[in-house]
This record gives sequence, C-alpha cells and structure tokens, in this order.
Amino acid sequence: MASTALDPLGPPPPKPWISHKDRRTTLSWWITLSVAMLGVLAGAVRTIFGIKGVYVLKDSDLCLVLDDDFNTFNTDVWKHENDLSGFGNGEFEMTTSSTNNTFISDSTLYLVPTLTSLTLPSPNDIFDAYTFNLTGCTNTNASACGAVSNQTTHTVINPIMSSRITTNGTKSIRFGKVEVRAKVARGDWIWPAIWMMPVNSTYGPWPLSGEIDLMESRGNGPEYPAQGRNYVRGALNWGPISFLNGVLRTAGWWMMRRSDWSKGFHTYTLEWTEDFIRVYVDSRLHHLVALSFNEPFFERGQFPPVVSNGSQDIVLNNPWKGRGNAAPFDQDFYLIMNVAVGGTNGWFPDGQGNKPWLDGSLTAMYDFAKAQDQWYPTWPTDPMERGMAIDYVKMWQKCK
Repeated sequence: MASTALDPLGPPPPKPWISHKDRRTTLSWWITLSVAMLGVLAGAVRTIFGIKGVYVLKDSDLCLVLDDDFNTFNTDVWKHENDLSGFGNGEFEMTTSSTNNTFISDSTLYLVPTLTSLTLPSPNDIFDAYTFNLTGCTNTNASACGAVSNQTTHTVINPIMSSRITTNGTKSIRFGKVEVRAKVARGDWIWPAIWMMPVNSTYGPWPLSGEIDLMESRGNGPEYPAQGRNYVRGALNWGPISFLNGVLRTAGWWMMRRSDWSKGFHTYTLEWTEDFIRVYVDSRLHHLVALSFNEPFFERGQFPPVVSNGSQDIVLNNPWKGRGNAAPFDQDFYLIMNVAVGGTNGWFPDGQGNKPWLDGSLTAMYDFAKAQDQWYPTWPTDPMERGMAIDYVKMWQKCK
C-alpha cells in the first residue's frame, strides 16, 4: 500500500514556524551577523592603521651613491683588505687580492676561497718549517702579514686564501638604502657575508659604534643542525662595552624550504632612516631585521648596571647618551663583502655538524687544517659555485 505521506493530493505537512516565529532564533541570527560585521570592521581598521604604521623609504627621497654591475673591477670603489689576523673572529682564512680569490666573469663578481697549500712549494708547508709573507698586506700590524708554521707547537699558516673587499674611504652612507644581488657560497665551514661598518667609529671600538649585517650564511648543507645554507641571517651588532653585544635582540633569519640560498641569486636590501632600519631578502615581507628607533639602544639592551670582565667589576655607562634613539646607527657606514672560513667566535657552534675544532682550543686552526679530508670534498670544484657571486651593488644616500 502506498504511503499517504507521499500522496500529492493529501494534506500538506504542518509548518508551525511560519505562523509562530521563534524570536530567539531571529535574535541569535542578528547577533551572529553583527559580531561578524564588527570583526570585518575591526580588521579593516587594524589593516589601515597597520599600513600607516609601516615605515617606508621612498625612492624620491634617495640620491644614488653607487651603482656597480661589475663589468670591471673598479679600484676607485673597491679596496682589498689583505690580512691573516682572523679579523677578531679567529677566522682560518687569509684574505688576498689574488685573482684566484677575486675575479669577474660575465659581469659577475666572485669572492672565492681556495687552499693555501696549492700556492706553496709543498702541501705540508702550512704545517711545518715554512715562513709565509702575505703580498700586499694592508694591516699595519706585522703579525697580521706573515706566519711561520711549526709542527711541534701546532702553529700553522692559514690553510685558506679568500677575499674581503670594502668601500671604506670611497663610498659610504648615513641613512639610505643598499641593494646587493648575490648568490651565497657553498661548502662546509664557509662563511659568506655582506655587511657594514662605521667610517669613524664615533662611539668607540666594536661594538660601541655598531655593525649592520645585511646577510650572513653558512655554507654547510641544509642538514647542518645550526642553520646551513638554507638560512640567511641579518643583524645589528651594538653594545656599551667590547664584550657585551645586544645582537640577540636585533637579529633574525629567513629559511628557504626545499632548496637553499646558494642555488640562485637573491636581493639583500637595507632600508635605513632616522626612524627605522629594515633588512630583508627579495621582499619586505621576508625581513631579517625590522626595527623602529622608538627607544634608546641602551634601554633596549636591558643591560645590568655592573658587569665583570673576569678580573674586575665594571660600571656600565651609556655611550650613546643624549645622541637620540638611532645612535649608534646615526653615522656614516661603508660596505664590506667577504667570504670567511671557520673561526672561533661561535658562528659555527661547538659540537654541531661534526665540527672538527673547538673554539676554545689553542690549536683550533691546526685541527681544522688537519681535517681537510673531511670538509674539502663538500666544496664544489667549480670556483663559481664555491664562492659568493655578486651580480650588482647599489647604494643610495637619503637626501630628503
């Protein structure tokens, strides 16, 4: 027997909600709609004020200082720093002006690390009984211009030659913009960097007068546990005394997933005014450092009133007092590009990635050199892949 509920001629089913509306249902609907609209409105207001709160350096406010696309190596702009002192980081390379370490090919500048042993009469000379003098040394300290290897004391000649070039004395800016399009170096314990230092060190020696790092990376592979070449980092270094650095409060990084920064060119940019500083890669959304000068750096550091250097207590004084919130980043800075290798300052942390030396060891460089069979196979044989490649450098001074 067919169901009468499906009989089109039967009575229609009752619909009590038509004649008796539930006011609570209507009220809940309006409340839901109102809350949703308020959320949309609040989001719009926050977006508008957020956009207004983003510091932007307009191109119309900038005057060009440097535009180098490396058709040639301009010696009126770029100066080599030839040195085997380790540059305060205990680095294992010496820097040279050799065309093995600095050269141009197809309008691209290459800064490349090479083995020192390849230039000596015997590979064992870096370990024993050889006196080395660095050609064209630019350091006024004689100890930074030569070395004598001694197997008994484990004293070695720097096992790597590399490159470090600067615009010190030629091009600098105080507020403005810097763009460097580059491809980072690859290979274990290689340390490429693009950074800036103050021309006159107005507030005293490092880090009192500041340091601006546009890009630093490690050439180790993505599997390296302390951020390999799939990371790039930016930072500001600053502090009121030589061994107290507030960098951890003003540093950041950007990670590339499923690839790394050595596989292509990327643009590393600094934007810098009296009000803010920003360092980013490729896009402002990929910022490594984004900092408003909304408080003095001495307050930002939250430094203790007294510190100890191991032998005495030192009362901390504000070296930037009365100089405004931008100090020490309120003076002229010049550009540096270099490829370091190793070091004992902690950039490569102890115990990470089969590191073959300890930072505190008196034989750190010797231990690194002795482990060449471990790390050298990770270095590409093609120097253009091993070194840092720079497509162009542009600098602007804020002129408005």
